[in-house]
Amino acid sequence: MLVVMKRDATPGDIYSVKEKIASMGFAAHEMPGAQRVAIGITGNKGKINPELFNLMSGVEEAISVSKPYMLVGRDAKPDNTEISIDDEVIGGKELAIIAGPCSVESYEQLMQTADAVREAGAKFLRGGAFKPRTSPYAFQGMKAEGLALLREARERTGLKIVTEVKDVQTLSAVAEVADVIQIGARNMHNFSLLEAAGELRKPILLKRGISATIEELLMSAEYILARGNKNVILCERGIRTFEPYTRNTLDLNAIPVVKKLSHLPIIVDPSHGIGMWDCVSAMALAGVAAGADGLMIEVHPDPPVALSDGYQSLKPSKFRELMEKVRQVAGVVDRSVAAEVTE
Repeated sequence: MLVVMKRDATPGDIYSVKEKIASMGFAAHEMPGAQRVAIGITGNKGKINPELFNLMSGVEEAISVSKPYMLVGRDAKPDNTEISIDDEVIGGKELAIIAGPCSVESYEQLMQTADAVREAGAKFLRGGAFKPRTSPYAFQGMKAEGLALLREARERTGLKIVTEVKDVQTLSAVAEVADVIQIGARNMHNFSLLEAAGELRKPILLKRGISATIEELLMSAEYILARGNKNVILCERGIRTFEPYTRNTLDLNAIPVVKKLSHLPIIVDPSHGIGMWDCVSAMALAGVAAGADGLMIEVHPDPPVALSDGYQSLKPSKFRELMEKVRQVAGVVDRSVAAEVTE
């Protein structure tokens, strides 16, 4: 159920409704909007009589919500959510550009990449310190040393850090360094990790699972919001289909559909979506045209020697070329991209 407050509802009115919900043994989730505040109710096993709230001061109406993802849905918050990370925003008019290597491999590799993507206009640096891999024999990341290098890269460039958490055990270490914590496709259904991430108030970038439906993605986000963390960014990164020629099938349909169903921002990862570096640009531009709030692009100074995902990584020069094209497409859909750094 949602309790929709009137536009002139006072803080006291909102507090009274939340107290009433708590007295019933349920959880209240305040969802501020541009025009109104809605209060979601979770924890109830059956229907709640709307008359319990309709006569309270400041209440516009209490309504039932048919969709299972109540907190991430447009019913709870009709206007778009913007995630603020210090002076940067994900979900606003300016597209969030996240770029960097799949894995942190060395000081030289990371710093060279960080400098290059910053100069091209990226505001966020991606790089994995903990790497969940399909094979137990594949490179698993530099772990704590990788986190230390990411911290140093932020100090050097000013880029915000996006890095993946592997499990609940590594969450605290990652949270100390990351500006945005990535929950990867393999962990989209790791409900213990989703709940633990919900206890934080740090932004979470939640990737769609390789065989997950749109509703399953939104329900995973609901786990995080239900624990109180409203700072969730969704990521379409391709799903597994019958087509073997590309690594995955980038589901561009998901972008407008998610934006219709949910107020959360959604970005596109075309690198994983198609898996071939020379096709990444086309899918990135298509993602922007489809309405994505940002892009996550894998960039490596020497892709043939990369320890993971080199075949889908752009060289810095190719990333710069892509950014020039992204700026052109962004202007057509009334979005913007940060300018190149010329200093």
